[in-house]
Amino acid sequence: MLGDVLSGYEHKNFLGMSAVVCSPVMRQLLDLVQRIAQTNAAVLITGESGSGKELIARAIHHYSLRGGKPWVDVSCAALPEHLVESELFGYEKGAFSGADSSKPGLFELANHGTLFLDEIGELEPRMQVKLLRVLDGVPYYRLGGVRKVSVDVRVVAATNQDLERMVPNGQFRGDLYHRLGQICLHVPPLRERPEDVGPLAEHFLQMSNPRSFLSPDAIRTLQRHTWPGNIRELRNTVTKAAVLARDCEIRAEDLMIMNTPQATMLREPTPISSPVPALASPSAGNSANLDGMEKTTILKVLAQTNGHQQRAAELLGISRRTLSRKLKLYGREAVRQSCAS
Repeated sequence: MLGDVLSGYEHKNFLGMSAVVCSPVMRQLLDLVQRIAQTNAAVLITGESGSGKELIARAIHHYSLRGGKPWVDVSCAALPEHLVESELFGYEKGAFSGADSSKPGLFELANHGTLFLDEIGELEPRMQVKLLRVLDGVPYYRLGGVRKVSVDVRVVAATNQDLERMVPNGQFRGDLYHRLGQICLHVPPLRERPEDVGPLAEHFLQMSNPRSFLSPDAIRTLQRHTWPGNIRELRNTVTKAAVLARDCEIRAEDLMIMNTPQATMLREPTPISSPVPALASPSAGNSANLDGMEKTTILKVLAQTNGHQQRAAELLGISRRTLSRKLKLYGREAVRQSCAS
């Protein structure tokens, strides 16, 4: 029954973001968060896109001794490469064309608080070097500045990429990986915690239409789905059903769920509870096979979305910038043929 599905869950709020927790694995994760929040250690949060990494980051700040201090968050993938340095570290008046006044960077704004760097795997190599120095407590200059800036900031980073695999390939600095991962937390995908599906769905439904409710067959359908887009996909599904349903009862047929098994191939999530040694580089043959499988998967999902790159990136669990970079490697002809097939 619906009451059985939704019983015994916790509803918390972390910096304005709601958390609905029912599964044992998420309860254990939040218990761990409360313990590590009392330290100043850097935290690296891994997990698939949409699984709730930002929620865990906000919980760390909420429970920390810095809870009453600034919380600043930024997506490294959303910043154009030429603006990353000025956004993170600020700039002085006249540092570049259009810099009509000085501006503090995000590190300064987060002083004595927490800076959350989402999608840290998208940070380009030159900025990785500067970030490492700041994490080690080295004062830095604003862009165009002559006075060094010192900050006291706890850094929490998140990624849906396998940074450990990126290190041997030179895509991510090993020293920065280990510095960010003083403590590593893994957020399991929604398919591995079906106990959370019903309470989350009910929560999203109440936000969309408080008069609506889920039928037992709708809940069973939701729990059977693999959710390649995780919580973000669940929210979109429930919201759409609340809008389009014929009456207040949401039935299974109102959910319009489509399975996309190819979308889970790129994730290869590895539960992480503590920093682990770097893996050996894969052999050339295995690397070629993996690259071929990755290309096939990306082009199939792109074809399913009729060439819509943002939607394809969400289904694949990668950023739009990563998808664009890979499509450039494949060439226009391969992309055109996949979308036409």
